[in-house]
Amino acid sequence: MAEIIRMPRLSDTMEEGVIVGWNKKVGDKVSPGDVLAEVETDKATMDLESFQEGTLLYIGVEEGSVPVDGIIAVIGKEGEDYKKLLEEAQSASSNGSADQQEASEPASSPEPETKSAPAPENTPSSPAPAAGSDSTGEGGRILASPLARSMATDAGIDIRTIKGSGEGGRIVKKDIEEAIKNPPTSAPSFAPAAQAGGYEEVAVSQMRKTIARRLGESKFTAPHFYLTIEINMDRMWDARKELNTTSPVKISFNDIIIKACAMALRKHPAVNSSWMGDKIRYNRDVNIGVAVAIDDGLLVPVIRHADQKPMSHINQEVKELAERAKVKKLAPEEMQGNTFTISNLGMFGIEEFTAIINPPEACILAVGGIIEKPIVKNGQIVPGKMMKVTMSCDHRVVDGATGAQFLQTLKAGLENPISLFL
Repeated sequence: MAEIIRMPRLSDTMEEGVIVGWNKKVGDKVSPGDVLAEVETDKATMDLESFQEGTLLYIGVEEGSVPVDGIIAVIGKEGEDYKKLLEEAQSASSNGSADQQEASEPASSPEPETKSAPAPENTPSSPAPAAGSDSTGEGGRILASPLARSMATDAGIDIRTIKGSGEGGRIVKKDIEEAIKNPPTSAPSFAPAAQAGGYEEVAVSQMRKTIARRLGESKFTAPHFYLTIEINMDRMWDARKELNTTSPVKISFNDIIIKACAMALRKHPAVNSSWMGDKIRYNRDVNIGVAVAIDDGLLVPVIRHADQKPMSHINQEVKELAERAKVKKLAPEEMQGNTFTISNLGMFGIEEFTAIINPPEACILAVGGIIEKPIVKNGQIVPGKMMKVTMSCDHRVVDGATGAQFLQTLKAGLENPISLFL
């Protein structure tokens, strides 16, 4: 019997997915475990696997957004009539949507029907589209999937030179792959210069939508307050340098900060906590989220039980997770369960900043760069390697004194390197 395939919820925050492309076409045989399509979620681009065996009878959406539980395909026996099943499912979905809309919208009186005159053709105010560019939408916007844009950027290809093969001339993954194999020829030198005053609109990716929603909710519902402390990294600088002369794994300052935070969290469980609405959860595990910047925003892979792992292990785990985060190949479970997050912008020359709490966590630590500057030591002005960290705290969970005590412990650990190796 034919079965309807619906858009699954591939992450805890996913509300809709974007079908990037299909690996199967109508009429293909399908076995359990076969990858049907690539789906871009709010956190990654993931493979949509089949759990059924049979023939792919129907594809509902070739490319584009589909809400969670929306119909995307039908699998059944070859030649099986699936149309009645599909109509019933679509009718049930439509009725459910109509019921929700009717319940949420007030009744209104019908408006008289009006007819508008047809728009005049070829008027000066409606310029014709540029020749040879089927991928240009209204207002000069380039129609392309987020994955296609990312691939074009990585390959150094001007996406404006590519003709899209997707719906409505949309540029999709296979168009970029073809352009990489056969690079488009550059425009002739006598081509007219681009007109000033134009703009480009880029469709918001699922990831960016979710970042906007979740951080907006966090910033405007959780009462943030901020605590900043300056840490002398002189001794840690020397200890790391000595360690890396003999260690096969080159430890970074980020690895050291992750380890130091994990050990401090073990001593201050109130900071390693979560706001759950009507209760506070004090987490027994210390799972550190590490913010990784990618083209579409931020991903936060998680280092589990960071307090129990040596820095060499943390180093390898962070590298592996960060590499997969940048190509959106992290599994959902690798981005869940964090109890505390670290955002480090020191490598970009940022001295100090504040970060927005990643709910339901109670705190996030913003790490600035190590700056050499004059400090007073033993009554003398000497050069010192100083680093500022700022912790954003949810005042519903963490009080000022609690956050300050955590930062004092973190400072003591980083200023006395031997304590992190005991």
